[in-house]
Amino acid sequence: MSTFENPRQTLLDLFNVAVSRAMPLHTMAAHLPPPPASGGRTVVLGAGKAAASMAHALEALWPGHVRAHGGADASLSGLVVTRYGHLPPRPDGVPAQIEIVEAAHPVPDEAGLRAAQRILEIAHGCTANDLVICLISGGGSSLLTWPCEGLTLADKQRISRELLHSGADIGEMNTVRKHLSRIKGGRLALACAPARVVTLAISDVPGDDPAVIASGPTVPDASTCGEALDILRRHHIELPVVVQLALENGALESAKPGHPALAGNSLAMIATPAQSLWAAAEAARAMGLNAYVLSDEIEGESREVGKVHAALARAAARGEGPFQKPCVILSGGETTVTVRPQPQGTPRGRGGRAGEFCMGLAQGLQGQAGVWGLAADTDGIDGVEDNAGAVVLPDTLARARAASVSLQAHLDRNDAYGFFGALGDLVVTGPTNTNVNDFRALLVL
Repeated sequence: MSTFENPRQTLLDLFNVAVSRAMPLHTMAAHLPPPPASGGRTVVLGAGKAAASMAHALEALWPGHVRAHGGADASLSGLVVTRYGHLPPRPDGVPAQIEIVEAAHPVPDEAGLRAAQRILEIAHGCTANDLVICLISGGGSSLLTWPCEGLTLADKQRISRELLHSGADIGEMNTVRKHLSRIKGGRLALACAPARVVTLAISDVPGDDPAVIASGPTVPDASTCGEALDILRRHHIELPVVVQLALENGALESAKPGHPALAGNSLAMIATPAQSLWAAAEAARAMGLNAYVLSDEIEGESREVGKVHAALARAAARGEGPFQKPCVILSGGETTVTVRPQPQGTPRGRGGRAGEFCMGLAQGLQGQAGVWGLAADTDGIDGVEDNAGAVVLPDTLARARAASVSLQAHLDRNDAYGFFGALGDLVVTGPTNTNVNDFRALLVL
């Protein structure tokens, strides 16, 4: 079946290409560090939605890598934490060496606290002869949780929920997280000293800033206590008095650039949103489509970003603007959802930023002929639901009206899951075991 006969499948195929490009086993080998000198250990620590698949890839690749570098000891040890349900099957014939545990995301739980404590304990046992490989990917901010002194896990959970509902962008949220943590903001790397630390990261943030990915546990942080305090005040999020005072006097400052204990450490990005978008663009061109990548750094309110994408697609459908049909328009980044307050007794809507984008897209397209759209999170989970995202078709609004499903009512209560679920237009993949943020594609024929 050609691209033109099944546009929905074409969009799903492009999403799968983007996800495949970000799989650790496909990307890690070129970035592995030399093994430690004789007598040194290779210790593996990490956190994120892709942490388990990264650990599996390292276990599969490391023995051959060590032999190629003339090393004698190919053994690994350590601990990584991933999200519940994001533990893929172990590759056949690859022995388990790295312990993998699961914890909650996006709101932290006791399992994440225990994992962070154990990871710091392992880090403190490292010596100058050891190599520490840190496997870091998106989601690590909540999975790697050990609140600062004066802050309880319950406090951290409340603050996390309030930040998620506030409309704060990922940079703002992680600035706060870094300054309310004992392990993020470079503190994990400090704990590993004097061992050499090599961080292998999968980016899920606009601009691929390593200090933002998982709140930068192994890299220096230029943000300040004052900035974290300003963000909390702007979004009306309260702190225990002792913690507020600690932010005000700088007692909770993170590890800064130039810290001598971080000298000699290194970082490599083994997968990024841009790489996945360009892989999808190349696949689209092989299908006979013109392919355009808007940006991998698009931020803003999800529904409004959807409306902007709709305007671009409608212009292309009319033969206007810079995009020549048949084409696919691709973008990535991390948008935000501001959760609207609801009347007492009204059920809270379900959904994440990809679904919210699709509701804005559908509203903006207004049934435009010849335009199909997909938005999905590359980790396979949109927010906290079981779908990756949704698709928008030329007849989405007509089918919704026929089924008495109101788009505006679902927008008002942030209920993308309910809207697209009623139409059979959810994209359900299950966890993909990687994470390079949101993938968006508009197909104009």
